[in-house]
Amino acid sequence: MAEILETAIDIAREAGSLLANYYERGIGFDLKGDFDLVTEADRASEHLVVERLQSSFPQHNILGEEGGLREKNSEFCWYVDPLDGTTNFAHGFPMFNVTMALERAGELVAGVIYDPLRREMFAAERGGGAFLNGRRIRTSRASGLEHALLATGFPSRKRHENVNVHFFHQVAMSSHGVRRGGSAALDLAYVACGRLDGFWEFGLNPWDMAAGLILVREAGGRYSDMRGGPGSIQGEHIAVSNGPIHDELLALFADVFAGRYRYRLPQI
Repeated sequence: MAEILETAIDIAREAGSLLANYYERGIGFDLKGDFDLVTEADRASEHLVVERLQSSFPQHNILGEEGGLREKNSEFCWYVDPLDGTTNFAHGFPMFNVTMALERAGELVAGVIYDPLRREMFAAERGGGAFLNGRRIRTSRASGLEHALLATGFPSRKRHENVNVHFFHQVAMSSHGVRRGGSAALDLAYVACGRLDGFWEFGLNPWDMAAGLILVREAGGRYSDMRGGPGSIQGEHIAVSNGPIHDELLALFADVFAGRYRYRLPQI
């Protein structure tokens, strides 16, 4: 598995260099829906990553955000987001990455997240630990939600139908704060290395979180769904933490799901 991970690191670094070049030049974008963006860089990065994976692992399945599923009837499947943080990228906001994860027979076994602007390569393999630029990383030691810094995200489309604003307010009032950076993969990588203490979100796709979840697990963190059930890359929502704050975070979520708000919105 180490050789596979090294190949993924090389591919992610090459794709990241391509993205950085596009970013410096500045490019336009198209709309996939009312709000979802797709850029020339997105397409070019997807082409590069898929071509390299198919060359290196011709029997593996590949599921990518832009290209759909390339089915080879293999127990191995790559989840690829060639440009996570497309909206950030298109607007010149410097928080985006290349993310790739490998699943074997339904279990995540390797993942990489590469931030080309900061030249930060996050990598993990099952049972082998999590690393940032080759150095071992661990989740934070925050012991309570009141001392924690967390992150979340909101969908591009149908934001008016998304309930996360209720959770955002309750967590923000119960903690040191909540960040919304626009890149789920980097949010998860930051939990793994201790820059954040937790993360949650509704409606993510498998390629958004697969690499980040194995990073968090190998760094000593914990994840589940927001109701405390098993966390899954196919799930409707995900809750991720350093470990010590997880039960407290789930208890807060349970109150919000039940309509018990600990903090009321101020009156205007």
